[in-house]
Amino acid sequence: MRMLLSSAGRRVELLNCFRQSAAELDVELTILASDMQPAMSAACHEADGAFVLPPCLAPDYAERLLEICLREGVSLVVPTIDTELVALAQAAPCFAAQGVRICISAPEAVGVCRDKLRTAGLLRAHGFDVPRSAPCMPVSGWGAWEGPVIVKPIDGSSSMGIGIFPDAISAEPFALRHQSGHLVQEFIKGEEYTVNCHFDPGGRLRSAVPHLRIAVRQGEVSKGRTARIGVLLEAARRLECLPIRFAGPVCFQVIVREGRAYLFEINARFGGGYPLSHRAGAPFTRWLLEESLGREPDYREDWKEGLLMLRHDSSVFIGPEGERLA
Repeated sequence: MRMLLSSAGRRVELLNCFRQSAAELDVELTILASDMQPAMSAACHEADGAFVLPPCLAPDYAERLLEICLREGVSLVVPTIDTELVALAQAAPCFAAQGVRICISAPEAVGVCRDKLRTAGLLRAHGFDVPRSAPCMPVSGWGAWEGPVIVKPIDGSSSMGIGIFPDAISAEPFALRHQSGHLVQEFIKGEEYTVNCHFDPGGRLRSAVPHLRIAVRQGEVSKGRTARIGVLLEAARRLECLPIRFAGPVCFQVIVREGRAYLFEINARFGGGYPLSHRAGAPFTRWLLEESLGREPDYREDWKEGLLMLRHDSSVFIGPEGERLA
């Protein structure tokens, strides 16, 4: 089997999870990778082959990716970053017609997830607890909110471009400078979790693994601990009932306060903290390979609670001729 990890960047841990899963399944797996600058991507150097692609927002991004897949015999594509999801979700039927599966949710699900205002509105309409949210506008539109607020990009990721303020008045200048692409949201204090979910190709939730975000670096968890918490597992199950269809890996972020779970973000891709779920006993990568090979996956929910992940930096060394050094 041949697969491709797109926008691979530094997702070496995810690549290794696929390799481990393939070894357990006794499948000979070739992992290719793509990036704007493969020479500067650790995951591209760790892969079995790497390819240059234009920026994700380029009009020919999906077309160029399909060319690589057909030329290299790729049957599975796994996206890794938010900015490529809309184009790939729309292109997925075209890829499928050529025998290439993109591991991605339906276009309407991706569209909602890429817009935090739409996410909040959909979740609230279906009975989820959600922080109050509003477009950026003069404070008269949301100034009655009490307590701290957060202003952040509607389609942001990696905690970039956000501002946290003690009240509406102090947030207004920042909000008005970013009206076109930001939202204002009630800042709820509590314990923050990510819940990694796996949905089968039919949209059925097969596994949900919450972990406490103990420490975060550039929006990605660097220290986390798995936790089997009822309100989080129930929230994951309820995602299955939304009028949008998820497939493959999905993760959502949530604040737990006084026994209530406030959802504020859904990502229709592998979360940066997925390796913790994998090590805890929820091997989404194995299930994706089994699904793609036409095998019946061994979906299970007996993952280990209380598993602590402490991340550290590692290095990839490249020689003067571009060769990967041991």
